[in-house]
Amino acid sequence: MSDAEAVELETLIRSPFAAKLVEAMPEPAVIVGPDGRAAAANQPALSLLPGLKVGEPFVLALRAPDVVDARRRVMASGEVERVQWSERVPVERLFDVCVAPLATADNEVVATLLTLRDLTELRRAERMRVDFIANASHELRTPLASLLGFIETLQGSARDDAKARDRFLAIMRQQGRRMARLIEDLLSLSRIEQKQHVRPETAVDLAQTARSVVDALTPVAEDLGVEIRLSAAAPVLVTGDRDELLRVAENLIENAIKYGVRPDAGDAGHVDVSVAMTEKEATLTVRDYGYGIAPEHLPRLTERFYRVDATQSRARNGTGLGLAIVKHILTRHRGKLTITSRINHGSTFVASVPLHVKRKP
Repeated sequence: MSDAEAVELETLIRSPFAAKLVEAMPEPAVIVGPDGRAAAANQPALSLLPGLKVGEPFVLALRAPDVVDARRRVMASGEVERVQWSERVPVERLFDVCVAPLATADNEVVATLLTLRDLTELRRAERMRVDFIANASHELRTPLASLLGFIETLQGSARDDAKARDRFLAIMRQQGRRMARLIEDLLSLSRIEQKQHVRPETAVDLAQTARSVVDALTPVAEDLGVEIRLSAAAPVLVTGDRDELLRVAENLIENAIKYGVRPDAGDAGHVDVSVAMTEKEATLTVRDYGYGIAPEHLPRLTERFYRVDATQSRARNGTGLGLAIVKHILTRHRGKLTITSRINHGSTFVASVPLHVKRKP
């Protein structure tokens, strides 16, 4: 390639046309000239790499040996290469970097085009899927193994032992119910996720919903020595799915009854439930006076199968999916869940849902 051709190509690489071409690409893209300097870059690339400046060495913006080596090989071979680049600060992210040659009609590579595709969400989703399957399998395996063990015992050494048979059958029934509840929660979560982007449009009285749940759970609370104090007199209309909002109230109130008990405190035997409204939203607040939740657990409470105390949760037939279901339901309703807690002072769960607005005819 002559000097004149080299100058012409260098001018083309750094021309407004090349800049507009790169700018039209949806993913971060950078053209790197033969001298290793950035010749053109689009806005996504400039946002992703704060140190990237057109006209300056590309390695100053992306200090990734794998990417630098891939670019060097592409300049020599003319073959497209893909490498991965990850960064850990300020947050962990993973990118697929495609390094493509820009060649002349004589197949002489004069520059490279780098495009970066963000794989962070895909990787996170894959991890969640793997973790979800592993956790679900583990939760089902334990009661299933228990059932099989008792069945084998009843078929063998305890065949004619009426006392042992009655005790084993009671445990088997409990384990069977645990499996049934887990499967029910898994199916509920799946159904909610399928409707995640379909916003409900029905008017629902959140106060009446809370009263219904409190009435249904009062016998359970009394058995545990807990009194539910309800403040939800006036109708509070929200836009939502009544069955799903019932599920939200049920999960929050039942959790407070089961896990918010602290026998050594004055208000330990109480759970406060209230429904209120602001200018734009309604709130369902559930307050317990239990032991509280340590700060490090709060950000993870709505993760699937996450438990602060796994032994206590399983002992009370918890599946570890209740708050995950609540979070997904509220997300569908364009609402949110706020959790505050202090050790030895109890916890407060606030579910917020937009108020129902009548459409103009």
